[in-house]
Amino acid sequence: MLASTQSCTVIGLDGVAVTVETDIYNKALPSVVIVGLPDAAVRESAERVRAAIVNSSLHYPRGRITVNLAPADLRKQGPAFDLPIAVSLLMASSQLPDDLDEDLFVGELSLDGSVRHVNGILSMAYHARQHNVRHFYVPAVDAPEAALVEGVTVIPVDHLTHLANHLNGVVPIPPYLPEHSFEDMEALNRYSTDFADIKGQEHVKRALEVAAAGGHNVLMVGSPGVGKTLLARALPSILPPISFEESLGVTRIYSVAGLLSSDLPWITRRPFRSPHHTISYAGLIGGGRFPRPGEISLAHRGVLFLDELPEFNSHMLEMLRQPMEDRRVTLSRASGSVTYPANFMLVGAMNPCPCGYYGDPVHECTCSLSAVRRYQQRLSGPFLDRIDIHMRVPRVDYEKLRSRQQGELSSAIRERVAAARERQLHRFQDCPHCLNNADLGSKEVQRYCRLDDAGETLLRNAVRQFQLSARAYHRVLKVSRTIADLAAEDQIAPAHLAEALQYRYRPLA
Repeated sequence: MLASTQSCTVIGLDGVAVTVETDIYNKALPSVVIVGLPDAAVRESAERVRAAIVNSSLHYPRGRITVNLAPADLRKQGPAFDLPIAVSLLMASSQLPDDLDEDLFVGELSLDGSVRHVNGILSMAYHARQHNVRHFYVPAVDAPEAALVEGVTVIPVDHLTHLANHLNGVVPIPPYLPEHSFEDMEALNRYSTDFADIKGQEHVKRALEVAAAGGHNVLMVGSPGVGKTLLARALPSILPPISFEESLGVTRIYSVAGLLSSDLPWITRRPFRSPHHTISYAGLIGGGRFPRPGEISLAHRGVLFLDELPEFNSHMLEMLRQPMEDRRVTLSRASGSVTYPANFMLVGAMNPCPCGYYGDPVHECTCSLSAVRRYQQRLSGPFLDRIDIHMRVPRVDYEKLRSRQQGELSSAIRERVAAARERQLHRFQDCPHCLNNADLGSKEVQRYCRLDDAGETLLRNAVRQFQLSARAYHRVLKVSRTIADLAAEDQIAPAHLAEALQYRYRPLA
């Protein structure tokens, strides 16, 4: 007898329909064949399905069983096809009704029949909504994640026996209803580091506020122990709260990567990723035999912090240049190409020299001038040109470290940053690909970053004196636009432009 069910797989961030067809030929020796470009995990599902059906007090049919995963030219991977294969097998053996064409099944089966978590549920839920799926059957642990997509009826399944009883009308399984709203979970966000806890470094805090308000990239240079890492880790506390739409986009990436917590089905704060400098190319950019998102995609709508920046592989840093410009990364393999979003704020931290004390007023530098130059030249000019704000982080005096006076709270800074972001969203209403000033292209810069006569004169002299490239010219204007937004000014004033010029790169040696 022939039966079929509907399932789904994930390519990149998109769900793709897969039809599971099962045929049982009773007049042949018992065997199981799975066709349709399955990987090892899919081929092994035959044994998991057999044990799950037997241990669920259901009848496992005898004969030659052929399972086809259509379309046959699409490679199938992962254990998410266990549940649809088991359902189609039970349908083919007349143990379940055959009117399930409008239902979608995903889930991994354990040998005792329980249904386990699978990755990419959120992308599959989007697919289910787009194709008007009647019921979306998912593992019970994944039901909160699937229920984030409105308009999808989610049926949580924790055991194959319960699913069989539900489909046969014996003991129905009620649809899953979310217990907590996005606003409830967002209110629980707490940041471990507050700007008020950081002593001194007021001008660096100001630079980070400008970066947060416009989504600009930052490079901090300073001796060991001056607070570069602490400042970077405090940066998320001043970023504006993540919106529900942004949260869903980030959650899809974490769902595909299998990094969602079972306690929290979606991301309610902006990501902060801090990979070690020994990370591989695939770990940072993304990749693998079947391309997976890397750290730059996991930092989407958040912060990518690269500590000890010159220690990263120089070729790997050069690979960051295009994602920093395009806000996305495309991974091409023999099996196909996928595109992941990568709209992140890059925050880098580095020492000025190999020993770390070049220019330090207390410790003497032991490096030769040529060694300092070689160390700084590990970061290429084109890479540095894509960083909007360059800051020297000085040593903090003892009096400031011992001071009991508390600095400005992150919550107060976050209000100014959020107000500046709101001004930008209102300004870019007819420019949907621009969410903040860092997203502006050259055409948008000419439109939104106009200068008066005094500003034109100042910028003309700066371009000639600092020998700014065309890219640096546009980035100075974008930072100036952000500074004006923080000041609630519609026009970029010379003072705003002068502050932006302070943040341009200047060689230390």
